[in-house]
Amino acid sequence: MAPEVQTQAERFDPASFSAFRFVSCELGLDGEIVLRYALDDAVFFEERVTVPVPDEVAPERWEAARSLTGLLHLVAGVSYFKTAAPRNLSLGVPGPSPAVARLLDQLYSLGLGEFAYINGLEGVPEVAFPADGGAAPVVLPPSTAALVPVGGGKDSVVAFEAMRAHGTQPTLFSVGDPAPIRETARVSGFARLVATRRVSPNLPGLNDSGALNGHVPVTAIVSCIAAVTAVLNGCGRIVMANERSASEGNFAWRGAQVNHQWSKGLEAERLLQEALAELVPGLEYFSLLRGASELAIARSFARLPAYHGEFTSCNSVFRIDEERRGAGWCGRCPKCRFVYLALAPFMGREALRAVFGRDLLDEAEQYDGFAALAGVEAHKPFECVGETEEAVAAFRMLAAQPEWSRAAIVARFASEVLASLGPGVGDPARVLELSGEHAVPQDLLPAVHAALGA
Repeated sequence: MAPEVQTQAERFDPASFSAFRFVSCELGLDGEIVLRYALDDAVFFEERVTVPVPDEVAPERWEAARSLTGLLHLVAGVSYFKTAAPRNLSLGVPGPSPAVARLLDQLYSLGLGEFAYINGLEGVPEVAFPADGGAAPVVLPPSTAALVPVGGGKDSVVAFEAMRAHGTQPTLFSVGDPAPIRETARVSGFARLVATRRVSPNLPGLNDSGALNGHVPVTAIVSCIAAVTAVLNGCGRIVMANERSASEGNFAWRGAQVNHQWSKGLEAERLLQEALAELVPGLEYFSLLRGASELAIARSFARLPAYHGEFTSCNSVFRIDEERRGAGWCGRCPKCRFVYLALAPFMGREALRAVFGRDLLDEAEQYDGFAALAGVEAHKPFECVGETEEAVAAFRMLAAQPEWSRAAIVARFASEVLASLGPGVGDPARVLELSGEHAVPQDLLPAVHAALGA
């Protein structure tokens, strides 16, 4: 019988724990996954995930799902490891395969770079997952059926609409059912599979009592939940919508690159590809938008007006605490600023004002926030925003458009920053060009080029 999850905590001292333990994981026939962890034998965590299960599932698909549940257990543990970030790990499960161990080593170090910096640690956590033979691989029948994780923002919309234009009918997937996800999925007309995730109920109380807290590589967790869902539901492809700018870090710190978007970047994608290949050969995982800049994605999204009133990227809408959850664009965070800036060169001023309810680029008091997106006297914000050069390119394009050039922030940026930069910095043509560094299968490349190439 599992130890009772602690719901109350006295003052929590992270330094008092010596090891983080992976206790057990279970996948039920109803799709409920239970993930258990512990700090020493003192604090216990229990996370519950539910994944959709069709009426009939072949035995080999259950076997693959159980193997991937083991991967999810190891990956999702990062949410609880960070409460104390102890140096030692105790695997109450068979040791991972070599590729899984490589993924975990980086996930628990570089994936926690921002967390380590914010909490003033000596550096990123140094952990080593002992590799073993791992579970025997489970080979499934080949399938090009695609599962596309969606988040209610512009990127996933561009991805699944590019696939539609190419004649592919993907199945959408989400963890949870926030309004922007629900509404963009409704407009698409595609079927959607919905999973749920409930973090250990004692985690908020521990955070309030002194546990270390901060950003975790959540995209990796969602990807693993998507993988379990994919194999149970007959999908052979997990198609992400992560762009190339996710690979750009925020800054170097104590020998490591701190990157808020590490688990969305190309390095993490490759590590997870290799891990999945050892567990379920043939299950494909890649980002359709990897070669594209945020500006190229924004240009494509601007051509999809049916979604303009439904999408939202502002994090306030997705807060776990419903009492703190926003209803739409807050207009004051780096995410809102960047999406506004990226879309502005490709949308009329009134059309963009209708989406956000205000003209952010004419709000002079927000200048410093917009300038930070371009790396002016600040590092790239800890948010899912584009490269600093993309922001410069967007301002170059806006400064050349009469409709936008007189907006307060555009005019000031042009006079104070663009005037002092060489013409090669933030060149729009170069920023909009597709990169060849990606893992998109050959059969989908025409879809990428049609949607994002011009």
